[in-house]
Amino acid sequence: MIDKKTLRTVLDLALANGGDFADIFVEKKISTGISAEGGKIERVHSGIDAGAGLRVLAGDMTAYAYTNDLSKESLMEIARTVGRTVKTADRKEYNFDLRKVKPAVDFSFPERPDKVETSRKAAMVECADKATRQVNSELIKQVMVGYGDVIQQVTIANSAGDYVEDERIRTRFLVNAVAGDGAVIQTGYEAAGSLAGFDLLKRFPPDELGRKAGERAIQMLHAKPAPAGKFPVVMSGEAGGTMVHEACGHGLEADLVQKKLSVYAGKMGEQVASKEATVIDDATLADRYGSYRFDDEGTPSRKVVLIEDGILKDYLYDRMTAGRDGKSSNGHGRRESYQHKPIPRMGNTYIAPGKADPEKIIGQIKNGLLVKKMGGGQVNTTTGDFVFDVAEGYLITDGQVGPMVRGATLTGNGPEALKILEMVGRDLGFTIGTCGKDGQGVPVSDAQPTLLIRELIVGGTQVSSNGQIRRI
Repeated sequence: MIDKKTLRTVLDLALANGGDFADIFVEKKISTGISAEGGKIERVHSGIDAGAGLRVLAGDMTAYAYTNDLSKESLMEIARTVGRTVKTADRKEYNFDLRKVKPAVDFSFPERPDKVETSRKAAMVECADKATRQVNSELIKQVMVGYGDVIQQVTIANSAGDYVEDERIRTRFLVNAVAGDGAVIQTGYEAAGSLAGFDLLKRFPPDELGRKAGERAIQMLHAKPAPAGKFPVVMSGEAGGTMVHEACGHGLEADLVQKKLSVYAGKMGEQVASKEATVIDDATLADRYGSYRFDDEGTPSRKVVLIEDGILKDYLYDRMTAGRDGKSSNGHGRRESYQHKPIPRMGNTYIAPGKADPEKIIGQIKNGLLVKKMGGGQVNTTTGDFVFDVAEGYLITDGQVGPMVRGATLTGNGPEALKILEMVGRDLGFTIGTCGKDGQGVPVSDAQPTLLIRELIVGGTQVSSNGQIRRI
């Protein structure tokens, strides 16, 4: 997008008054979105966004400016802007050549979305909508289907001499079904997404996603109210890694650790979880929504073991936080776009599989809850306390999976839950999402095997002595 000579000139100008480091992130993003509601295509949109963000680091200070004008004159102007902000007495002399950095992993895109006609994409949306409604045309009251793809081309250069060219292609598909029976209204949700092109929909056929969403919504209509109390909880691999992402992953991001806003601050090398727990973030995985060749600072992605056999081993670093700890970045400096500076973020975060048979884990439980799908929730990263909704759950009685329940919530503390993790299955299930932090959203995935947590507080319903049901 911009030649090396211009990039070098811009970096030199940004450091004209001093600074320890400068980098530039140039981006061109082509996106397409199609949505259906009410049984018809409601919206088809596409767009191109391009721009550049320029950063200078000086000690703990960051100067950042961006522009959507990629002309040399505009880039020089933002270089002068950040250069005026950063003035140091001992200006360093920089003499570097931009050298292309090779990724540690590569990805292929068999069917690029920009080579697929919009009509084919819309047909997939209509297919999912139809399949969802056919589950039960009377009880399915509303269906929302969304398709999206993004082609992001980036160029990154910095004063350390690193030069990166990369292309990221992501595709996602989601279905939300609303079922109603009298006063009872329930929802079912399914989503698929990956660092992939239109070929994603061969692995996750839209009609199957629609049927699953519709069936879940119908089943929830007839589910019994969830009990309340303290119970053993089995979290199925199908549930995905919402808990490890929210209740653990954010607390392992180095900026929160360094600000003492993480329960894991100051605990490096300590036992912070059960010996059964190994937590990993690996952005090199193929076909995962949170994967990338390079992070948004140009650092090659890598597998990072955060907790190994319960021992805290590492944090998620970008360049700035790594420098504070006297380390090198481990490839987790991410940003939403050129309009944002990079900060430590997760990619693909998961609890590593164990050796236990998932069926035998369930068979251990006399009276508990099986969670097959997680909903939304809230987490306090400083304390690790969480509250999560259960989108699909079942009672377990005498080792057997019983009736579906609705209205369940899980309340607990992330680190404490990991400490009372008793069994880890040999399976592994992923979910996708857009993770929000500091006003930025980035694509992520998270995963877990089937887990047995000794005890969590399950919020549900409780029948009082006068027969009234109250939510707790």
